[in-house]
Formats: sequence, structure tokens, C-alpha cells
Amino acid sequence: MTQSTDTVASVLAIDLGTTTGWAVRNNRCRILHGTAEFRPSRFEGGGMRYLRFGKWLDQTLDVTGGVDAVYFEEVRRHIGTDAAHVFGGLLATLTAWCEQHNLPYQGVPIGTWKRHACGRGNADKQAVIAAMRERGFEPVDDNEADAIAILLWALETNGGLA
Repeated sequence: MTQSTDTVASVLAIDLGTTTGWAVRNNRCRILHGTAEFRPSRFEGGGMRYLRFGKWLDQTLDVTGGVDAVYFEEVRRHIGTDAAHVFGGLLATLTAWCEQHNLPYQGVPIGTWKRHACGRGNADKQAVIAAMRERGFEPVDDNEADAIAILLWALETNGGLA
């Protein structure tokens, strides 16, 4: 009997925001998921959020043993100006980090991953959470559920790595 030495790609999926949802399939096919908070404290400057996000990305890379590709929710429209600014800063930090580490990255339109997860591109937060629970996950909030759904889209469609 021979042992396979094949490894699978490690994929990181992120729902960017002040509360960032994340999901990763490591190279042992284990899916881990959670949230990370990047709200600045009262005594921090506005840029600290992005420095902490970059440090979190570095720690994620270390803990997972490496990442082969990154997928994130591609947001085209924001209701509020502040949310748009936060998203833009986190997106710039993420894409620069991916470039620095020579990692491929791809934005996934909201309607695309929601259609895959829930059967319709305009599914609400509760529908996404319910769909992820039906798949055996226990997300604590919509941010985590979104990241899991993005990861599953990446793994199960031709957009993802096998």
C-alpha cells in the first residue's frame, strides 16, 4: 500500500469589514472559520485598524501553514460613506498583502456566491446563515456565514482550487 503525498491547496475566504468573517480550508482539508474585530479603540488613530488587519493576515498565514489563494466578497455599493472607506482600506491592505506574498486573489460578487449558497443572489443575512447551518457549519453571525459561503463557492466551482 502506498501513501499519497498529494496536498490540497489552502484557501482563505474573507468577508471584509470592521467585523471580518473568515474561513480557511487548510492543506489537510480541514475547514476553520470565525470572525476578527478591527474596530479602532478610542485612543488609536484611524490607520491602526489596517495595521492590525495586516498583522492578523500574517498570523493567519503562520497558523495555517500557508495559504495558496485568497477570495473575498466583492462589494460594488455601500449604503454609508464610512463603510465604504473601511472596506476600501481593508481591501487595499488585503490586496497589497497578497501581492507581497505572491498569492493569487479574487473578489467574488455578492450575487454570485449567494446564488451558489442559497439559490438566489439577493438572499438576506438570515438565509445565508441558515444555508451554512444546513451544510453543517455553526457561524456565530452573518460575517462568518458569508466567509464560509465564499469559501464553499471557491472550492465547489471552477473559480476555486481543488
